[in-house]
Amino acid sequence: MLAAVDLGSNSFRMHIGRHEGDVIKVVKSAREPIRLAAGLDADGNLTPESMQRAIDCLSRFKEVLKAYPVDSVRVVATNTIRIANNAAELLPRAEAAIGCPIDVISGEEEGRLIYMGVANAVSVPGERRLVMDIGGGSTEVILGRGHEIIKVESFSVGTVGHSATFFPDGRLTEAAFEAAILSARSVFEDDAPFYQPQHWRKAYGSSGTMRAISDAIAKGGLGDGKLTLQSLTTLKQYCIQSGHLQTLELSGIKPERVAMVVGGLAILIGLMTEFKIEVLYPVEAGLRMGVMWDLHLRATKRDRREVSVQKMAQLFHVDVSRAHRVAEMTKSIYQQLKPASDNYNRLLVWSARLHEVGMVVSHTGFHKHGAYMIENADMAGFTTLEQRIMSKLILSQKGNLRKVSEGLADADFAKAVLALRLAIMLMHSRAEIEYEDIRLKMKKAIELEMRRDWVSVHPTVAYWLQKEIECWREIGVDFLVRTNV
Repeated sequence: MLAAVDLGSNSFRMHIGRHEGDVIKVVKSAREPIRLAAGLDADGNLTPESMQRAIDCLSRFKEVLKAYPVDSVRVVATNTIRIANNAAELLPRAEAAIGCPIDVISGEEEGRLIYMGVANAVSVPGERRLVMDIGGGSTEVILGRGHEIIKVESFSVGTVGHSATFFPDGRLTEAAFEAAILSARSVFEDDAPFYQPQHWRKAYGSSGTMRAISDAIAKGGLGDGKLTLQSLTTLKQYCIQSGHLQTLELSGIKPERVAMVVGGLAILIGLMTEFKIEVLYPVEAGLRMGVMWDLHLRATKRDRREVSVQKMAQLFHVDVSRAHRVAEMTKSIYQQLKPASDNYNRLLVWSARLHEVGMVVSHTGFHKHGAYMIENADMAGFTTLEQRIMSKLILSQKGNLRKVSEGLADADFAKAVLALRLAIMLMHSRAEIEYEDIRLKMKKAIELEMRRDWVSVHPTVAYWLQKEIECWREIGVDFLVRTNV
């Protein structure tokens, strides 16, 4: 069984599902309106009260998860935790509450996961489609064909901020709506040409906000539930006639969600106007379904991160033979160091394959440029933390170790750094290494043992090893080298 937990800006949601044939069947869902985005203060910090609401919710989710034989769980955090200045204070407590790591994903990765959920739910082979999701803190727009994603964009406009900005006192006026719609249009207008109808055949809305708007239209007798500019305008006029959020009743919508629906309505009108969408079809699929499909793909060895690494290497003209040679040596050396966990295994190999991406910028400071590129690139499937770890590994590949000294307190990370540096050194020395020729340990000190005749065959290795010894001793780690018969 699979589980996906979505820490959204407005609500925390959870799906537990089972893969059956060509579908993932949801067997349990949970939702709590945490309103995390509303808990951001004027300085961009989450208030203690909002953080406690989040932790309490995750503790309850953990109890629900215990009741199911779940094989894989993934918790993803979106816009509000991405932008909160004190997110680092919340995350350890939140992870302890739910009992598993929390992945803070980029807006673009959020969009890709949303599309994955929709593509598997719609299941129309080769269909050219536009998928949109209006969340509490951001709006994702994805253009795709079948299961292939062509373009993805995350816009910093969501229901929470829009409602608070344009309807702060709860009054619903024509002027306030027009200002809200115009603001939304200004966000989307630059990218509108990429998403015009000639690029797709059908448009889908995946968020709860869009489904709520559709319900309000259909159940309120304002239309048949189809999302068109005409039906949205009719709903807008109905809201204006009510005059105030407190007196606005939307059929099928809980009172506490009305403000979010009104903010989402203004964004949706602006979005459909700019993208010239005639009809938008709400669909019961999105981020959580995408997360579960991604878990399923990882379990079946079809990891999207592998594709991203290949694309990154191709884009920046990495020498594939050198990269794979370093990756194989790094992997072998790291295994010999016996890490306590496999947390860094794949990230280390991917870092080795991408260690020279910075060469496209500079042949001297390529490790610094490569580190920046990997940390800030849009890499499908990777979390912010994963890219940061890979960035630090790539930065550590040469030069002094002071720049990553904080991370070296983690013994497995230190072993990963050592493995990568030695593999690159051996590659540059053109050493045709047989792994039985060396023995490597790393505890309080680094101990390297190698055959004496092997050193004489590769004389530059002695030079590079002396440099390496100095780098480790500079940060207080002894590096001992012995030769044997």
